[in-house]
Amino acid sequence: MSGRSLSLQWLKFLTWPGLALSTAGLVAGGLSGWQWLPVVMLLVGIGLLLVGFSFSGGRFWQQRSTQAGTNATVAVLALVVILGLVNFLAVRSSTRLDLTENQIFTLAPATQTITQALTTPVKVVVFDVAQNAQDVQILKGYRSLTSNFSYEYIDPYANPQQAQAFGVTAPGMVFLEVGEDRRFLQSVGTPDPQGLGAPERLSERRLTNALDQIVNDRTLTVYFTQGHEELTIDGSAAGYATAAANLEEKSYVVAPLNLAEEQAVPADADVVVVAGPAQDFFEGETKALQDYLDQGGGVLLLLDPRTDGGLTPLLNDWGVVLDDRLVLDTSGTGQFVGLGPAAPLVSDYGSHPITQEFGQGRSFFPLVRPVETEELEGTTTTPLLFTNAQSQAEAISDDGNLAFDPEAAPEGPYVLGVALSRPVSEAVDREDDTADAASTPETSEAEDTADLDPLASAIADNSESRLVVIGNSSFASDGLFEQQLNGDVFLNSVSWLGQQGDDTLSIQPKTVTNRRILITPQQQIGLGIFSLLVLPLLGLIMAILMWLRRR
Repeated sequence: MSGRSLSLQWLKFLTWPGLALSTAGLVAGGLSGWQWLPVVMLLVGIGLLLVGFSFSGGRFWQQRSTQAGTNATVAVLALVVILGLVNFLAVRSSTRLDLTENQIFTLAPATQTITQALTTPVKVVVFDVAQNAQDVQILKGYRSLTSNFSYEYIDPYANPQQAQAFGVTAPGMVFLEVGEDRRFLQSVGTPDPQGLGAPERLSERRLTNALDQIVNDRTLTVYFTQGHEELTIDGSAAGYATAAANLEEKSYVVAPLNLAEEQAVPADADVVVVAGPAQDFFEGETKALQDYLDQGGGVLLLLDPRTDGGLTPLLNDWGVVLDDRLVLDTSGTGQFVGLGPAAPLVSDYGSHPITQEFGQGRSFFPLVRPVETEELEGTTTTPLLFTNAQSQAEAISDDGNLAFDPEAAPEGPYVLGVALSRPVSEAVDREDDTADAASTPETSEAEDTADLDPLASAIADNSESRLVVIGNSSFASDGLFEQQLNGDVFLNSVSWLGQQGDDTLSIQPKTVTNRRILITPQQQIGLGIFSLLVLPLLGLIMAILMWLRRR
């Protein structure tokens, strides 16, 4: 064999660089686009392949190395195709699994419902130098629900005129733009209000509440009765300060109400909340609540065991009977979440707008009584909260002791709360019948002026009277309001009583639970010494001991 033919035989090995360049050109062109470099790589690779094949003498495909290389190439190409298909499907239909405690990366059902109900284009404008990935993720979630929602990031330093038009005074300010109306929402990127140093992020709760104001252009006024040792709303003692703050976040007007002084429910009242009275209402106060209900109002009664607040006449009028016994959950399910038998865990809800989105979500009611009802013509009654079947109700003695019989058979489930409604005409008709029975010719002039009642005219648009009764008040108190669905039970009850649109009643957005560990400077020094000195030294000692043992 001549030297020239021997040297030409080495050209058959050009198939390998040709195969590598061709594969690289195909991958680069498919992923980054067919620029000049991928095209050149592909053409050179094909050329080298042709040269190599021509000098292989036909034995190229019979060689073991060729078969192994071909299999490897096919496997690589198949992997590239599979990865491309997976990425394509992921972009077209993305699915995320949120394992955080409060589902902070998943938009709440209330957010989804309210956002989808938008009929007016709404735009969130964030003035910041850089985009925060977490905030962008939340905004993209809103945008995916409706075409009427959009967002924009604007650099206030690069666009000073726009910043001035919005009244921006510092980076991080967020605005909600509805037509020509611009509303300040919050500031992001600043230290949180607790002063722990972490920057505050875009709040889903604030944004959803702002959208709720657009969907429901009617602002509710909620009064909390005071004067009977009810739970306070001003924060002076543990009570309903958190509940009141959450109502104010929804732009509701919240105020105390002393019926003994006012002698009637104010004309602007949309909802009246009676939260755990320890003393009885006067007869005139109870009558004022009855009159308010009869004219289309909404009342939330949260009545603890062994007290009815002197509201029995009102309850009788609606067919509600309070059981003075205490409900105990003997199933033991509450122990898994740190609850005792006197705080029944509820995961079964009635079919009603207040609880329709709760599913198998959990709420709990410490020291709660059963609530029973009687059927009344013209009154619609819907149970809201059910205990499990392994619950029983036990009496409380006069000295406050619980007569618990562990051998007694469970009698659950019990109803812990009910929602009632009746047409306003039904209530007015009963009131008129009572008035006719006691009327005299001299009262005709007073009856002619009844239509001028400011309360009646203020709520004349309400088509029905609404009442919610729950056998416990502490479930929505400070410290328990944010737990599970407790706050949602309260907020949805208020919204339904105020006759807001039922499509906006759902589970509210949750706040991020503070899990920061606060340590002193001495503890920080000790932790640093332990991690930087003690642990490495222990590792070194263990390694030396193992080496000596092997020797």
